[in-house]
Amino acid sequence: MRMDLKSQTIDKIDKLVPRYPTIRSAALPLCHLIQEDQGYLSKEAIEWIANRLDLQPINIQEIVTFYPMLRTEPTGKYHVRVCRTLPCALAGAYSTCRRLEEELDVSVGHTSEDGLVTLEFVECHADCGKAPVVMVGEDEYTDISPDRATELAKKIKNGDL
Repeated sequence: MRMDLKSQTIDKIDKLVPRYPTIRSAALPLCHLIQEDQGYLSKEAIEWIANRLDLQPINIQEIVTFYPMLRTEPTGKYHVRVCRTLPCALAGAYSTCRRLEEELDVSVGHTSEDGLVTLEFVECHADCGKAPVVMVGEDEYTDISPDRATELAKKIKNGDL
């Protein structure tokens, strides 16, 4: 089975797997590496990981469905993640997220029809003192009130991020 992975990803995998005395333990790190390379974990990627580690695909599927940071669907151009952990929730994360839904025309847990935005509620971004926290891709935005969410949405729609 062949996956179209970047050579750097293959090199990382080849160095990573032998470090684990129990090869099954390399499954989660491989999921992360392939998701980083491909953007998500397709059925083919899950089968490839299982084959690479001499496991059954269900063993990898169990991991992928357990961890919410692992995705089985491609995300939009902008992956917007709103923290919903208690400090962010108390600071208004739910209102912020509703505003993003309205402004970006996408429901939480989905990708917009035009493929521009995937909007998700996630657990802690570890910046509780500056709540509510929103990440767009790997960039963090703090103190995102509903009004600041409108500004952020405009930047996303204009391609200014």
